[in-house]
Amino acid sequence: MTLKITPGSFLRWVVAALALALLQGCATGPNANPADPLEPFNRTVFNFNDGVDRAVIKPAATVYQDVTPALVRTGVTNFFENISDAWSMVNNALQFKPEASGESFFRFAVNSFWGLGGVLDVASEMKIPKHREDFGRTLGYWGVASGPYLVLPLLGPSTVRDSVGSLVDTQGNLVNRVPDVPVRNSLISLRAVDIRASFLSAGDFLEQASLDKYSFERDIYLQRHRSRTGAAAAPTEERYDLPEAVPGTGEPAAPTPTAQ
Repeated sequence: MTLKITPGSFLRWVVAALALALLQGCATGPNANPADPLEPFNRTVFNFNDGVDRAVIKPAATVYQDVTPALVRTGVTNFFENISDAWSMVNNALQFKPEASGESFFRFAVNSFWGLGGVLDVASEMKIPKHREDFGRTLGYWGVASGPYLVLPLLGPSTVRDSVGSLVDTQGNLVNRVPDVPVRNSLISLRAVDIRASFLSAGDFLEQASLDKYSFERDIYLQRHRSRTGAAAAPTEERYDLPEAVPGTGEPAAPTPTAQ
């Protein structure tokens, strides 16, 4: 059984989320996190996503991890990463990064032709660096502000700018160009399960820890977002519901961020 997901339905989901977020933007109190003025809406979507994850996505990812050999899972991940290199090439070009764009092109070409359609990551063996880019970062390159934190239905953490960028990313994703609808939906479902399987241990940590899962996920996402965009770190705030360090990284847990 596969999820019936199409580029058009994805766009409708995102547009609806953005519209609801704007409508509920005034529903925050005086103590709201400056980076998360849409928190009431975001928490509602987070709870919905969490319910879908518990009922459908996590069980599917667990079975996938248990029954699929590691070598096959690596090949699946490589296949989708190779597809992403094609879109990264475009976004690097839009950001006037000719070297990164050229290397993304060669990664895609090498892995597509010599890596069995991207199942084997030959380009990494050849030391061709990966330059992951998306249209949200392209918008940032051209001066569009990130905007507040926003949780999207099914897709999870984002910002207003990156949510808009996702609309374009969806159209640029080669998987969404597959003309056969059942095949396309199967690929989209496989990608979602493969990504979720890679985060099973992190999800178990959140389940076991005594945390506000929503705040923890938001703060980690925004910390990573600032790191990727090169934004200055936000002022720290005392938080007693977060661990002193992010497990496995040695980095301090993300403070409550401020708006960029």
